[in-house]
Amino acid sequence: MFAAGHDTRKSPMPEWTDVAPVSEFGPGQSRLVTVAGVAIAVFNLDGSYYALEDVCSHDGSPLLGCGLDQAEVMEGDQIICPRHGARFCIRTGAALTPPAYEPVPCFPVRIQDGMVQTRDNRWD
Repeated sequence: MFAAGHDTRKSPMPEWTDVAPVSEFGPGQSRLVTVAGVAIAVFNLDGSYYALEDVCSHDGSPLLGCGLDQAEVMEGDQIICPRHGARFCIRTGAALTPPAYEPVPCFPVRIQDGMVQTRDNRWD
């Protein structure tokens, strides 16, 4: 039994967050946004958009948000942790090299009215 006044309905799904207009987010570019307190790195790889949590699964360090230029932390479809060199696949979040063995969470990306958007869907 539930206590009086207990609401058993699911909370509303997280809202989509604007990242950038498609016209200003070309291939090879990336953006960093915060969604409900979570840093999310969004990438345009050859016209396809990908988003992953901006955190190394090895030690919790930021990846894209580390303060270095994008060219120093990205190589092809991989993002490289600047602290210990762990590599992650931008397309899947998979850990590709030690010292990281766990993937980083990926998030959905959509284009809505010419705007690239993402959201944290882990609590759906």
